[in-house]
Amino acid sequence: MEPLRAAASRFALARAARDGRVGGFRPKRNKGAIMAVPEKVRRRIEELRRQIDHHNYRYYVLDDPEISDEAYDALVGELRELEARYPELVTPDSPTQRVGAPPSAAFAEVRHRVPMLSLANAFTEDELRAWDRRVRGGLRGQRVEYVCELKIDGVAVNLVYEGGQLVRGATRGDGFRGEDVTANLRTVRSVPLRLRAEAPIPSFVEVRGEVYLSRQAFEAVNRERERQGLSLFANPRNAAAGSLRQLDPAVTASRPLQIFCYGVGHVEGLRLDTHWEALRWMREAGLRTHPASRLCDDLEAVLAFVEEWTHRHRELDYDTDGVVVKVNSFDQQHELGATAASPRWAIAYKFPAQQAVTRVKDIVAYVGRTGAVTPVAILEPVRVSGVTVQHATLHNEDEVRRKDVRIGDFVVVQRAGEVIPEVVRVLAERRTGAERAWQMPKVCPVCGSPIVRPPGQAVARCTGGASCPAQVLERLIHFASRDAMNIEGVGPKLLQQMLDRGLVRDPADLYRLTKDQVLTLERMADRSAQNVLDAIERSKQTTLGRLVYALGIRHVGASTAQALARQFGDIRRLMRASFEEIRDVPGVGPVVARSVRDFFDRRENRGLVERLLRAGVRPESPEAVGTGPLAGKTFVFTGTLDGIPRRQAEEMVRAAGGVVSGSVSAKTDYVVVGTDPGSKAERARKLGVRILDRRAFLDLVGRR
Repeated sequence: MEPLRAAASRFALARAARDGRVGGFRPKRNKGAIMAVPEKVRRRIEELRRQIDHHNYRYYVLDDPEISDEAYDALVGELRELEARYPELVTPDSPTQRVGAPPSAAFAEVRHRVPMLSLANAFTEDELRAWDRRVRGGLRGQRVEYVCELKIDGVAVNLVYEGGQLVRGATRGDGFRGEDVTANLRTVRSVPLRLRAEAPIPSFVEVRGEVYLSRQAFEAVNRERERQGLSLFANPRNAAAGSLRQLDPAVTASRPLQIFCYGVGHVEGLRLDTHWEALRWMREAGLRTHPASRLCDDLEAVLAFVEEWTHRHRELDYDTDGVVVKVNSFDQQHELGATAASPRWAIAYKFPAQQAVTRVKDIVAYVGRTGAVTPVAILEPVRVSGVTVQHATLHNEDEVRRKDVRIGDFVVVQRAGEVIPEVVRVLAERRTGAERAWQMPKVCPVCGSPIVRPPGQAVARCTGGASCPAQVLERLIHFASRDAMNIEGVGPKLLQQMLDRGLVRDPADLYRLTKDQVLTLERMADRSAQNVLDAIERSKQTTLGRLVYALGIRHVGASTAQALARQFGDIRRLMRASFEEIRDVPGVGPVVARSVRDFFDRRENRGLVERLLRAGVRPESPEAVGTGPLAGKTFVFTGTLDGIPRRQAEEMVRAAGGVVSGSVSAKTDYVVVGTDPGSKAERARKLGVRILDRRAFLDLVGRR
């Protein structure tokens, strides 16, 4: 271990450089000339960077530090001093450059070279065994090895290294496109800014990882937010996501995010034959991988790993919700391929949810932004999966009847997917006779408007619309949320105050607020009021997908909003689009299309969009649709393309400028037919639409 005294003494060189003295002399300066960098300083800066990278590797990857925190800080401090004196020597991959990028107005869209597909889930040993049989059947008797890794409950990211240097970092997004959060990922200390020279360095590599917050760090972040009067994060995963998508990297840097890397995507200039080999390479290159990962000879070894960590995972200081099992051989992975949604060569076994017993104090009707009235159980506080639970959704009136949940009942609760609290079952044997049945109210508990339940639907709705304060508040909360307009610091409590005082009635009013108005709110000083106004101002620079999602259109989630944004490219084009045009957007369909069309058919909603635009909201259009060799050509897919997931094939079309539709018409240019096609193939023949098989399709999009 290097003594602190030895590390700190090196500040002498930095101080000498600051004063213009290096090596016992003061360099002469010619008036107006740039001072030459002494070779001794150049070498010392390179040595400091090497040492800091080495100690980062020891600390974050090997979990075996060689020096104290004080000695490490002394090295970083000396490097900062020297770089401040000689800014021409500052490089993007210097350890001092983890913070310093200017705040971003919005996140640019990034396309992943290899899609980041989601995983199918298994919840029982039988489901794991069934998956193993499918794998071995698909590989026709080949010997199969598996790799088991803990499934970290965080935010999936894609790191791109070119020539060993980190050049881009993005969120998973929809699996094909994510958001560019490079500046924020550079602040995560366990993300190396350059790969270690001790490992083979590829010319290009995508590294997949999970960014997370420890439970201790999560509690510290929430304590600070509570001190500032901000809304609290629900769990560490939400806190990690919110931290990673900050517009100001300095805010991200203030939160101790960490990462575990778990795989590679596209690679150039490096041959990796197995996933286990990729994990070893990542570790050697300075990328932090999980130490519990294990190479398993067969399914029985996988089941032993699952059994072990089902009992042990709560010992960790971060959340895990299962085990990811992958086929080890990359050749076998390629042979197995993927479905439209997930790879066939990997599966996520989900740990059983932790359960606890508590009592139902009351059942109340909660009114959401679309008017949906949801029964919610008010519980005596109980700890579940490390979180204090006081409320649990009962979903709808039928679910309350099916489970026979009554006020006063003792119930078993769990966090579904380790996130959403829910009532599992009632402990009827503990009833005393004092319990009371619950009835769905006839009128909205907030605005008094009638509650109706359309025939054939499970959800009852408040008919108050824009006159219902509960719906207005929820729409405002949704509009300002991280995945929507991302207005930092404007949470439910602040919005409730604004609504109560008549400062806002809809999202457009947020952009008309003055400082004097904000200062009238509780716990609001001059600086905090200015922060609120600055956050609202920053949100004006956003993406079209975010704006569409922020409008709160029923059935339109974040990924659907992105699909609509890519297809139409302009909010006014989307407002004018016909039902058929919206329906034919990939992943939309008739139900969502009708909801979008109904939303924009209402004059008040069109007026809201126009007021937002007049207030200065400027949604950036995504990559233009209709540019490229297939510009203006419409494709329809039917059947399965061997080795090409449907979503990947659709992305190939869009990348070449084409449009993908869900139905065949006379305007369709090509129908791509795979194995087991449906009626679309026959309709294409009747209409005389050109039919392409797999080979012809790949030739057309230039992928052969």
